[in-house]
Amino acid sequence: MVEIVKNRSEILFIYDVTDANPNGDPAEENKPRVDEETGVNIVTDVRLKRTIRDYLHDFKGLEIFIREIRDENGYLQDAKTRAEDFLYDKKGKKIKKNTLKSVQEMEQIVQENVTNSCIDVRLFGATIPVELAPKKAGSVTLTGPVQFKMGRSLHKVDVTYIKGTGAFASAPGKEQFTFREEYILPYSLIAFYGIINENAAQKTKVTNADVELLLEGIWNGTKNLISRSKVGQIPRLLLQVILKEKNYHIGELDHRINLVTEKRDEEIRRISEVQLDLTALAEVLEKNKDKIAKIRYAKDKYLNLMKDGKPIEVKKLVPDIPIESLSFLKKKEG
Repeated sequence: MVEIVKNRSEILFIYDVTDANPNGDPAEENKPRVDEETGVNIVTDVRLKRTIRDYLHDFKGLEIFIREIRDENGYLQDAKTRAEDFLYDKKGKKIKKNTLKSVQEMEQIVQENVTNSCIDVRLFGATIPVELAPKKAGSVTLTGPVQFKMGRSLHKVDVTYIKGTGAFASAPGKEQFTFREEYILPYSLIAFYGIINENAAQKTKVTNADVELLLEGIWNGTKNLISRSKVGQIPRLLLQVILKEKNYHIGELDHRINLVTEKRDEEIRRISEVQLDLTALAEVLEKNKDKIAKIRYAKDKYLNLMKDGKPIEVKKLVPDIPIESLSFLKKKEG
């Protein structure tokens, strides 16, 4: 039985990157994004959503609305053309635009088919332009139940410039090689915070099964970022705090974590050189325990956690709240 999400959730996701660029800024020579005031690495929510989308499409075989599609001539499909991929009746037969009575009818058909077919629209929403005819245009606007803040590193980072030679000549007939240059981070431990809004879920039809795939996409999608600029990213901790109380959330779980290290921030190079102090997180969860149904988690074995100055396991973080492994990990273990 398909069950629409009824409970609000909060998500805390922590991962690290070694000798790579987690999210380049095209306006700044594709350098890693850094807050100039604090020296903290920034990763956009769009980057995380792209990670999830690619995993769900490439590894789970699911339909994704926002993806690169090219026609037979190699031209990239635009949003209006992509919307028309979902202009079909309940039997799957293509609907011709000249048979529709209004833009509103077209919007309704596209919205229903997109939300039924595309998990990324159900999760993240979308603004989808439609055009029935010249000067007869509209759009489908869906607010995504799943929203993330910008990810930020838990420490200052060191942006490193690398220059090297390429494999080809700089021009025909030349003996010298081309040069390549890039910017990387030797290390960055990044925290994301997100919310799954049960109210918006009713409109986009997000199911509990969709949420399971979202969490799997966050964890395994990060593992599968194996392009040259992204290899070296490892998921370290993923928490889903499922709430009982309607229209309530704790907020800023990412602010309740402190990084502990004996090194200067910019000198950190490995996960073994840091610990995460979850004391403040445990306190706020304990304070809100009557509003929390349960906590689900995934944790990398190399991440060291502490509470009140002592090592702690996630499942013992807050004694009065049920804490269990995420379902995709249970399947793997089974």
